[in-house]
Amino acid sequence: MSTIDPSRLLQMRSTILNQNQALQRAAGRGAAGGIENAGDTPDFGAAISNALQQVNAQQQKASDLSESYERGDTHDIVSVMIERQKASLGFETTLQVRNKLLSAYRDIMNMPV
Repeated sequence: MSTIDPSRLLQMRSTILNQNQALQRAAGRGAAGGIENAGDTPDFGAAISNALQQVNAQQQKASDLSESYERGDTHDIVSVMIERQKASLGFETTLQVRNKLLSAYRDIMNMPV
């Protein structure tokens, strides 16, 4: 097994970061767009938090529409079912992202050092 050269790792990291910044600029997400922190790198925690808040808002909207239909305030069952499906899809997507993150975490933790 060969030894790890720290300078080579730093060089690879720098190359990856430069490519990532170039891709973000090409996608129009430079310093002006997207969620950025002081280090000019995307803030993963803020992005996840924002996504969870959007899913929560969608579920709340679906719940409010369902309750409104049950009380008889609205008779539009189609919009109620559409909102419930949107909320369900958002929840399932969130669950799959969580599962992928946990799987990636386990893979990283099981890597030999």
